[in-house]
Amino acid sequence: MSKTIFITGSSTGLGRATAILFASRGWKVIATMRKPEGDELGNITGVTLLPLDVTKPAQIKAAVEQALALGPVDVVFNNAGYGLAGPLEGMTDEQLVAQIDTNLLGVMRTTQAFIPAFRARREGTFVTTTSIGGHVTFPFNSPYHATKWALEGWSESLAFELGAFGIKVKTVAPGGIKTDFAGRSLVLAEHPAYAEQISKVLAVFMDAARLARGSTAEAIAEVVWEAATDGKSQVSYLAGSDAIELHGQRKAAGAEAFRAGIGKAFLG
Repeated sequence: MSKTIFITGSSTGLGRATAILFASRGWKVIATMRKPEGDELGNITGVTLLPLDVTKPAQIKAAVEQALALGPVDVVFNNAGYGLAGPLEGMTDEQLVAQIDTNLLGVMRTTQAFIPAFRARREGTFVTTTSIGGHVTFPFNSPYHATKWALEGWSESLAFELGAFGIKVKTVAPGGIKTDFAGRSLVLAEHPAYAEQISKVLAVFMDAARLARGSTAEAIAEVVWEAATDGKSQVSYLAGSDAIELHGQRKAAGAEAFRAGIGKAFLG
């Protein structure tokens, strides 16, 4: 009997690549996105599309009910998210709330909605996209880092309480991904007092050599596959050579020395 994965944020990038990968390996895929109408992903054998905006609790409830009505769900992949960058001083309260609502609360609410079904079956796996930005930090990304560090801690704690019911909780922390995330999934706040610093940071982030080191969405999807199917109790999975390298550098140098190096590299 084929297994089923439920994915949020499936319209592009990693979510879409993961949906295609799992379907190609015989899984049933419930791919959710805010506007699924006419999306070609629905033409792939085994893929069912459902509408879902993870900032809307009623829509989460409806999507989960629809998914479970189709049969047992084995894996939930919390992937919906975006980046809010720029100086904190230039961000509106609406921007801050939206970032936390999508990246953190959306994951928590979706997970919470599936727990009763997983607990009843005494099995199931939650996988959440975090980021190397959940282990290290860069300038002018503080709200984004807040959500990603929160997801790592939340997942690690949740794994304790759900483990007794045979439920696994995991995170996949990618480095750079060669998608249009920077254009499509990035909101940039501005403030004139930080213009010079921002220009320096953007120059480093957009450096061609740095961008070339990013992984493809398909490569990161393979790490999602590993986390979802390896049966291990391991919580955190680094994804991409750049993520593995940065994590190793911070561990070897120590947090403060590593942070000093990041500051020098990005701000001079």
